[in-house]
Amino acid sequence: MARKDRMSGNEAVSFAIRQINPDVMPAFPITPSTEIPQMVSTYIANGEIDTEFVPVESEHSAMSAAIGSEAAGARTLTATSSAGLALMWEELLLAASNRMPIALALVNRTLSGPININCDHSDGMGARDTGWIQIYAENNQEAYDNFIQAYPIAESAGVHLPIMICQDGFITSHAVENIELLEDEEVKNFVGEYEPEEFLLNPGKPIAVGPYSVTSYAMEAKKNQEIALENAKDAVLKVAKEFKKISGRSYGLFEEYKTKDADYIMLLIGSAAGTAKQAVDDLRAKGKKVGVIKLRLFRPFPADELATALKGAKAVAIMDRTESYNGNGGPLGSEVTAGLFRNKVMIDTVNYIYGLAGRDFTVQEVYDIFADLEDHIENGTKLEQFKYIGLR
Repeated sequence: MARKDRMSGNEAVSFAIRQINPDVMPAFPITPSTEIPQMVSTYIANGEIDTEFVPVESEHSAMSAAIGSEAAGARTLTATSSAGLALMWEELLLAASNRMPIALALVNRTLSGPININCDHSDGMGARDTGWIQIYAENNQEAYDNFIQAYPIAESAGVHLPIMICQDGFITSHAVENIELLEDEEVKNFVGEYEPEEFLLNPGKPIAVGPYSVTSYAMEAKKNQEIALENAKDAVLKVAKEFKKISGRSYGLFEEYKTKDADYIMLLIGSAAGTAKQAVDDLRAKGKKVGVIKLRLFRPFPADELATALKGAKAVAIMDRTESYNGNGGPLGSEVTAGLFRNKVMIDTVNYIYGLAGRDFTVQEVYDIFADLEDHIENGTKLEQFKYIGLR
C-alpha cells in the first residue's frame, strides 16, 4: 500500500534509489545534485542497502567508473548537474555507444558562463545528442516515479541504452512537496533483478567492450544505436502502463492539459508546467480556449505524436529554457517545428526563451504569451520569434 510523505526532489530520487538497491554508484558532488550521493551513501552506511559507493575525483571519472561497472554486469547509476555533466561529455557518448543501461539522476542547472548555479536546461539539452534517453519531471512526485521506471526502460530488450532522469535544480530538487511513496517490495518487484545477456565477468563467454571500431563496422553500430533509441519510445509507454498498475499514476510521452478544444497551446518542459497550468485554469474560467502540453520524453523525440496533439490548435508557444546560440531558436523550438513540417501540420508557432539561469517565470507572463498568440491570429499582429521572457 502506498504511503504519503513530504520530501524534496533530491530526497525522493534518493529514496527511489534505496528501494531499487542498485549494485554500484560512482559519484562526485556538484550543486544542486550533491544531496543525492550524500543521502545514498548514508543509506549504505546505515546498512539499508548494499550498493557499492565509489568516491571518485571528478565527474569524468564517475561516468568512466559507471561504464566499467555496468560492463562488468552490475546495475549502476550516478548523479550530477551542469558542469559535472559537461565534464562527463566524452564518457556519455561511450556509455551510449557501448549500450550500457546506466541511470543518471540529472538535476538541471545552467552551464557556465556566466557562472551561475540556478536552473535552466542548458546541461541536459547540451547532451541531447549523446545517445541517452532523456525524461524530464515537473515535480517531486514525477522525479520519484520516473526514477523507478528508469531501469525497466533502459534495460528493455531492444533498447539497452543509458537514461537521464531530469528534474529542475532547486525548484524541485530542494523544494519540499507532498509525495506518495510505493512500498519497498512493490518497487523491488517492479524493477526486478538485472540480468544482462552479455557482460565482462561472465566466465566462459568472453567479450570486448569499447574496442576500436573500424570503418567497416562503425556506421552499422551507430545505426543499431539509433534503432534502439527509437525502440525506447515503446518501452517508455509499456513501462508506464505497468507502473500505473502499482501506483495508479499515468505517464506517457507527454501530458496534455486541457488541450482537447484548445485554440492556443503552450508546450514546455519541467517545473514551469505547473505555472502554465495555473494560468490555463485562470484563462479557462474567462472563456479562453487555451491548454498546455508538458513534454516528458525529450529523447527519443516524439515528433509524430506531438504533431497529432497540436494539429487542432491555431497557434502554439514553444518554450525553451536554454539558448542554442544558433540564431534560429532553442532545441525544443527546432524539434517541434521540424516535426510539424514533416507531418504537414501547418499551424503558427512562436518560440520563446524563458527562465535562463533561474529567472522567474510567472503566471502573468503566461497570460501575456497567450494574449500575444490570440492577437497574432485574430488581428495579424507580427510576433517576435525567440523573444526572451522576463528580460530586464
